[in-house]
Amino acid sequence: MIGLGTNYNLNCSTYTPAFKNNPYYGGGYAAPSAVDSAAKTLGSAALLQIIAMSLQTLSQWCSAKLMQGKSFADNNIVRNIARDMAEKNNLKITLGYVDEANKHIFESRYNAPNAFNQVAKGANAFFSSNLNLAVAPKSKPYLILHEIGHGVNASKGKFMRFLQNSRYKLASLPTALLLTNGLLPKSQEDGKTFIERHAGKIGFAAFLPTIIEEGIASIRGINAAKAAKQVYGNKINLAPLKKNYFFAWMTYLISGLLLGVSMKQTMLSE
Repeated sequence: MIGLGTNYNLNCSTYTPAFKNNPYYGGGYAAPSAVDSAAKTLGSAALLQIIAMSLQTLSQWCSAKLMQGKSFADNNIVRNIARDMAEKNNLKITLGYVDEANKHIFESRYNAPNAFNQVAKGANAFFSSNLNLAVAPKSKPYLILHEIGHGVNASKGKFMRFLQNSRYKLASLPTALLLTNGLLPKSQEDGKTFIERHAGKIGFAAFLPTIIEEGIASIRGINAAKAAKQVYGNKINLAPLKKNYFFAWMTYLISGLLLGVSMKQTMLSE
């Protein structure tokens, strides 16, 4: 998956895609037999697997469309917009455009071996708050507006900083909850813990701050290009930029759904 918008802290975490039956007791209804219960579990597992495979296919399609994306303006204009966007928001960050010829310079300067490989190949872009750095492929400089959007988010109020910080902390929440599930009481009604009943929702919710923050970063980039259109006129075509950022955002949304499905699958397998 293309790492557009990966908030690269060089600690260094990138996102990885990962995702009721209420039997009646009492009230005149008999508890389902072990065979019925096993059949329902097997059916649920099969359905979840189909959903997961479909989402993975959709994510790959969105990533492919993003890789095929076109720029919304001449590269020099894009760089000017990026510089103005950073300056207008008082961001003290370095803007870098990476290819195979200069990636070693970035690796040496920031003491980050291999951190720029995917950027040089045109398959990633990132913002690092630790390094005060936003980089994009030299072949796709338009991706940097989204990364600057992350920088703006990091400087705009407590809520946006909460979203950025919580996305990494919450990423490990599903695993932690799964490990503690055995310690929780089971409901007398269905014999399940709270986590077992809501595993899918919990998995998706853990990824929700990432989905929201990534979307806001893209909107900031689009708004910067829209403002620049008043200066450059027809030299800017916003349609490709909106399309590119939509496909990028979709990969995050799908990742959240996959995380919910994965957590639900884990509960069924236990």
